[in-house]
Amino acid sequence: MFNFFKKFKRLQPEERYIITLTNESLKVTHPKYGVEQIQWAAIEKIELVTTDEGPWLPDVWLVLSGGGDVCSIPQGASHYEEVYDKVSALPGFDFEAVLSAMTSTDNARFVLWRKSLNA
Repeated sequence: MFNFFKKFKRLQPEERYIITLTNESLKVTHPKYGVEQIQWAAIEKIELVTTDEGPWLPDVWLVLSGGGDVCSIPQGASHYEEVYDKVSALPGFDFEAVLSAMTSTDNARFVLWRKSLNA
């Protein structure tokens, strides 16, 4: 009987996002909004965006932007941790902003990293 119900397990909202990583880029396929893609080398800003929509919708997003492209990944999606580990290794990454974001239940944006003008 247990296996019968296991077949009909409802996906969590974050599980509906498909993350594809390569050495050159990150691609996120959103269930409603299509595909977002960014080249790793083009990233100029990294943010954590929090919303008041949880738990029925993703409420923490890692947002990478640069060169006119934006790529947003909900926390809990496949490969989220891998992407976070990669970007948090950048020099000047603001871990205190991560802590502030993780305690937020409001609609807010927290800048974690910006590409230096000298880079």
